[in-house]
Amino acid sequence: MKFASGLTAAVLGLTLVSAPAAVAAPMASAQASSQVQVLSVSRQELIDRAKTWHPHTDQRVPYSQSGTHGGYRTDCSGYVAMAAKLAAPGPNTVGLASSTHTTAISVGEMKMGDLFIDSTGDSNTRHVVIFEKWVDSAHSSYWAYEQRGSYGTDHRTLTYGLKGGEYKPRRLKVVTG
Repeated sequence: MKFASGLTAAVLGLTLVSAPAAVAAPMASAQASSQVQVLSVSRQELIDRAKTWHPHTDQRVPYSQSGTHGGYRTDCSGYVAMAAKLAAPGPNTVGLASSTHTTAISVGEMKMGDLFIDSTGDSNTRHVVIFEKWVDSAHSSYWAYEQRGSYGTDHRTLTYGLKGGEYKPRRLKVVTG
């Protein structure tokens, strides 16, 4: 059986049973969406995927709120969605900050692959970055991957979210390890 997304029941690992058409379609759709929610990505795989957009090099993916690369939007939230293996084109920043995709954590709990998200304001002020590691034992700044306006994919040290403000630490539900 083929679903609207082009995936087959076999690819999704679904077992469909005979049922009237009016019942079978919602059942298959519910099974497919629950399958999507159990996909996972390791912390290292997320970082490795982030590197495929060539951060801080001449080959970096240019930033655009309307463009795509590999099916993902080339804005900050599309970049995070790609790295986390979320369905393309990916949720926007507000969607990433929702309980659908992430859970709130404290700054002290940050691990590789976690996010700092500013989900307030409009599409020109919201932003999300992927935390990699602390720069020092004092946790005064951290290395992050991001897709930023007027530049594109970057890997640099940041302090967003460390002194309060709009950036909040969040953990993706699909990340393991």
